[in-house]
Amino acid sequence: MKRIALLLAALLTLSGAASGEQFAKVGTFGGQFLKLGTSARGTGMGSAYTGVSDDANSVFWNPGGLVNVVTNEVAINHVEWPADINLTSIVVATNPRSIPGTIALSARSLWLDPMLVRTGYEPDGNGQHFDAGASTFGFSYSRFFTDKFSAGFTLNYVHEGLAESSVNTMGFDFGIMYRIGVKDLKLGMVIQNLGGKMTYDVTESKMPTTFKVGASFVPIKNDNHNLLFSAEFAHPSDNQEHANIGGEYTLNGMFHLRSGYHINYDAHGLAFGFGTALRSGKTSKLQLDYSAVDMGPLQYVHRLSLQVVY
Repeated sequence: MKRIALLLAALLTLSGAASGEQFAKVGTFGGQFLKLGTSARGTGMGSAYTGVSDDANSVFWNPGGLVNVVTNEVAINHVEWPADINLTSIVVATNPRSIPGTIALSARSLWLDPMLVRTGYEPDGNGQHFDAGASTFGFSYSRFFTDKFSAGFTLNYVHEGLAESSVNTMGFDFGIMYRIGVKDLKLGMVIQNLGGKMTYDVTESKMPTTFKVGASFVPIKNDNHNLLFSAEFAHPSDNQEHANIGGEYTLNGMFHLRSGYHINYDAHGLAFGFGTALRSGKTSKLQLDYSAVDMGPLQYVHRLSLQVVY
């Protein structure tokens, strides 16, 4: 318990140091794509996933939950963002058994179609095109320290490019998960995007460090029905504090219905989703999930996720 208390204190200290002033600093931080939810399951629950994380996609939400991957798992996610922007990610996770814990490799890419080069003299384009996008490549590790407490990290190489210019830096996520043991109650904490600065020409920009704390519990659990509720609170370094709530109902371990809500966000509102799992063995399955998030004037953002466990 003493080690857990020290870890909690360290997380709170880091989040306070990263946040600085208490007013919103929207548009002054780089790496904004790092804040976009990747998986359909998590976003379908209103992104209240810090206290739920239990699969390969935990590397993007709370690496402390990655330890729940006890065999091998591959996850592929795709997000259709407004303005024809796309975000695609992939995670490969395994429990090697030769060392304690679970390791994972991940990649995500924010991409869009090539755009015309426009100038003041040629507003309709000069026939040339340029690319813009961003990507990360990550390594994650998570392990149990007691039968109830686990911790993990993700180390990311971050790249952003625009035409002939590019910036690179490193980012670090650290998360913990504590399992109470009553009604599958779990408490999770994570601090995301700790790291260096990004320099655009001569302007320095900090990483969008965010501290999150969440919880989940399962009030109904039997052979046919499973009901999960979750909630979390987030303290970003570049915006006002906000919260998320969500739930997931599972029928016969195969069919999933999800819903959630974003509180005190600029655009995010209601979220919902569904999924199905096809099992081919005791520990192997194929799962397909979908989610939609109401972004107000930006309309709905859609996500698809495919997970293979073997």
